[in-house]
Amino acid sequence: MQVRVLSFVLAGGKGTRLYPLTKERAKPAVPFGGRYRIIDFVLSNLVNSGLYSIYVLVQFKSQSLLQHLSDGWDFGGMMKDNFIIPVPAQMRSDGEDWYRGTADAIYQNINLIEQAHPHLVVIFGADHIYRMNIREMVEYHAEHRAKVTVAAIPVPKEEATEFGVLQVDAENRIIGFVEKSKNPPEMPNRPGYCLASMGNYVFSTDLLVNELEKDGKNKNSTHDFGRDILPSLVGREPMYAYDFQTNQIPGDPKGQAAYWRDVGTTDAYYEASMDLRSVHPALNLYNRQWPLRTASYSDAPAKFTFDEEGKRGQAIDSIVAGGSILAGGMVKNSVLGRGVRVLDGAVIEDSIVFDNCIIGAGAKIHKAILDKNVEVAPGDEIGLLYDPNCGKREGFHVTQGGVVVVEGNRSRVEISSMQI
Repeated sequence: MQVRVLSFVLAGGKGTRLYPLTKERAKPAVPFGGRYRIIDFVLSNLVNSGLYSIYVLVQFKSQSLLQHLSDGWDFGGMMKDNFIIPVPAQMRSDGEDWYRGTADAIYQNINLIEQAHPHLVVIFGADHIYRMNIREMVEYHAEHRAKVTVAAIPVPKEEATEFGVLQVDAENRIIGFVEKSKNPPEMPNRPGYCLASMGNYVFSTDLLVNELEKDGKNKNSTHDFGRDILPSLVGREPMYAYDFQTNQIPGDPKGQAAYWRDVGTTDAYYEASMDLRSVHPALNLYNRQWPLRTASYSDAPAKFTFDEEGKRGQAIDSIVAGGSILAGGMVKNSVLGRGVRVLDGAVIEDSIVFDNCIIGAGAKIHKAILDKNVEVAPGDEIGLLYDPNCGKREGFHVTQGGVVVVEGNRSRVEISSMQI
């Protein structure tokens, strides 16, 4: 059977726990892995799974995200059912509000569902670092004749307070759902762990439309899938949990563990970025059958110059994006974005450097995140290893895990000129 599937990506969250990386951008637009953005993961998963009809619901500080979508995610209008279209809040609620919750975001765009007449609606968040063959989840939904399917993964109980938590029977049918409970129920066969919702759903269209219309009229609702829609469906409709750990990515070695990281905090974001540096990273960006897609930048290749003692351009156990030049500087265990300059004798260790930063001669950086366009003065030292009080400097922040985050500078936008 040919199944028509319409996809929505929820990309409107503030991402306050990632501040200051979200000071000037939405969380899905935060850079990751040198040349990507967080939203590239969910969009790549959808496109690689053969789902090409995608609406991206944007809201807070969306300019950077909109620019990225324009630069890299335009199908070019070749086929009317192949599109990735950003959609701001349509003010269709009674109070003409911004999106009031995840369910309200879809409700305000219910006309898009009615116009498309899909059999299924896929609703995924844009906040996590993961790879997923979504086709398998859609097939699971159809095989179980489910009305709702929720992607789920075990997490330690102490972390589960930040998630919706499922209770399931022996057939993975959902028999309980609590959202961000202080004492979430543990998995019966795995003490100390809870079965957490990943915030990724497959809905049968008729049920979704009916539930959204009811919820939209409910003045006591928070208009959220986790708090309102899903708990209300328990026992009323067939809802199933899809075990993300069973998901298989084409091209990966058989038995390779599924990868998913919540990057809700700056420390979690830092750890996920550091995952990429290992010889055999759990997150494989080099699988050509499942590429991580992004904007097509016209950068020159990365370059490493000079070969003198104390002035040797080199990178060890690191990722260096296009357009970067290591002009006599050393980079170890780090991730560098596009167009970074590392000058004579500079040393960067255990750090993340965003696009267009300049690291002056002799500067030292340790366990830090530098946002876009930061210029580090020659001889400057950044990191608690060098300066335990550096968090007091203007524009500097220190996380609970001891990562120093340096706010970026706004770049000048180049516009075209003409001879007059």
